[in-house]
Amino acid sequence: MPLTICLNANTLAYPTGGGHRWVYLNWAMGLRANGCRVIWMEGAAPAWGAVRTRELTTILKDQLRPYGFADSLAVYSFFDDPLHPGAGEGCLDLETAIADSDLLLEIAYGSRANIVDRFRRSALIDIDPGILQLWVAAKQVEIARHDTYFTIGETVGRPGSNLPDVGLRWHYTPPCVALDAWLPSPVSPGAPFTTVSQWQSADWIVYGDESYSNQKRDGFLPYLDLPSMTKQPLELALGLGRTVAGEDENRDLVAKGWRIRHADEVTATPWDYHGYLQASAGEFSCCKPSCVRLQNAWISDRTICYLASGRPAVVQHTGPSAFLPEESGLFRFKTPEEAVKAIDRVTADYSRQSTNARALAEEFFDATKVAKKLLEIALA
Repeated sequence: MPLTICLNANTLAYPTGGGHRWVYLNWAMGLRANGCRVIWMEGAAPAWGAVRTRELTTILKDQLRPYGFADSLAVYSFFDDPLHPGAGEGCLDLETAIADSDLLLEIAYGSRANIVDRFRRSALIDIDPGILQLWVAAKQVEIARHDTYFTIGETVGRPGSNLPDVGLRWHYTPPCVALDAWLPSPVSPGAPFTTVSQWQSADWIVYGDESYSNQKRDGFLPYLDLPSMTKQPLELALGLGRTVAGEDENRDLVAKGWRIRHADEVTATPWDYHGYLQASAGEFSCCKPSCVRLQNAWISDRTICYLASGRPAVVQHTGPSAFLPEESGLFRFKTPEEAVKAIDRVTADYSRQSTNARALAEEFFDATKVAKKLLEIALA
């Protein structure tokens, strides 16, 4: 009899986050490829009311349907208060998810202990390595007790790391990408290097004697003049917001030579996001400052989708890795000069670097292999 895995996601309140949904879709597809039945579970707030919750679940189902998960959506309340009657209409309920599941795979962090404890087994996947541990240490986030804890940060819980382990044993797992869903395709002449990001946030890090803003914008600041340093077009699909400040930011970036797209126009659905990445020549991206400062050896779930698509990635260095290459399919830079050199090297040897990018995804990030290893540890 196949295993049933309840994948606790966190996308319901973000209906235009096509890329965010791919984080969980890749895991769900990897589990399914291992013969598992997947229940896709999402938390909702009672304050949304029944009508709004149904609107959000309808959007989510529509976006999950092409991938075969629309009929396995379960909805529960984030809080002790129950959802309004009819809020979860057409969805599985929490009791069914608990009764049917062999394992709760928690990627949303926020499930209450009185829910997690009712599953036969549970495992948490940390997709914000370093940041999550700092949140927990500062009591900004409380995570329920799980049987097993995974992290996509290579250095979390390792000897010599400058990150707190918050008293937990962390197993490293790479992020994963469903290779069959991200097949290489031809690249159009003149295609830009791109990335997708939320540009501004309220994210702030306080750790030891350090205190700093952790917006993606801050990570990009030292690299804003990059378009004038390379002949290759650079494009950012950003969540800038439809505000005066957002439009001012847009104009400032365009003046620097960046092409700017609104993320909610070009990546709102999983298929829009997929199409946008595959219309790119590759990825160029900086990371949040915490990844550099904490040296967590992080690689983005977005970057591995580029790699699987045969799109080389030029991304900011996040610390020594046991397996990530520096200059083969994936290029990791520390300065604007290194970034420009990497972009030019990719362009000059594109066919080989494209092949190397796909090979890297196949070797290290294949969702089928990654999910299999995770299940072996979580169910041992």
